[in-house]
Amino acid sequence: MKNYIACLVASAYCLTANASGLGQLKSFLETNRSARGVFTQTVIAKSGKKPQQSAGIFALQRPGKFRWSYEKPYKALLVSDGVKLWSYDPELNQVAVKKLGSAFGSSPAALLAGQNLDKHFELKEGVAADGLEFVEAAPKGGDASFESMKIGFAANRPVSMEIHDSFGQVTVLRISQFEANPALPAGLFRFVAPAGADVVGD
Repeated sequence: MKNYIACLVASAYCLTANASGLGQLKSFLETNRSARGVFTQTVIAKSGKKPQQSAGIFALQRPGKFRWSYEKPYKALLVSDGVKLWSYDPELNQVAVKKLGSAFGSSPAALLAGQNLDKHFELKEGVAADGLEFVEAAPKGGDASFESMKIGFAANRPVSMEIHDSFGQVTVLRISQFEANPALPAGLFRFVAPAGADVVGD
C-alpha cells in the first residue's frame, strides 16, 4: 500500500474555502507547483484485523516529483524524480526501482502531482460531509493500483484521502501542517542507494 502513496505521494489541494471539491482541485493545480506536510496513515484490511498505523512527512513538486517518508513506527522511503520511482526499506537495506510509465499515470500519486487528470481519471463531485468538500476519482486504466479514491478539503488545505484497492483494503490518510508552494531543493527528489544495499528493478 505504500506505493499508492507514494506516492504521496501524497493529495489534491484546495485554494478557495467553501468552493466545491472539483473547483478547489482545479484551482490548486492551476496555481501551485509544490507542497509539503505531515501525514498519518491507517490501513484497514478486508479481514477486519487490527488496522496498521504509520506516520511521516511528504513533499511534492509538479509534475511527477515527490518524496514520501515514513517515520513511525518504521522507516521507509519513496522518492520519484519524475522519471523513476525508488522504494527503500532501511531494515532490509533493499531498494526497488521502476520507471514511471503508464501505471504511474493512473495511480494516486499521479493525481496528487497533477498528471494529465482527464486522460487518466474519471473525476466527480463527492458528497460534502463533516465540514469537508470531496472529490471522487477512479482510474481509467485497467492496470491501476487502486479502484477508487476520495479526497476531502477544508480550510484551504487537503485534510484527508481514502483509497480503496482491488483486495478490499482501505488506506486512510490524514494531512496536517500543509504548506503550499514552498521552495524545495532539487536534491529532495533524487535518491542514491546506500552502500551495500540490494537494488532490484529497472
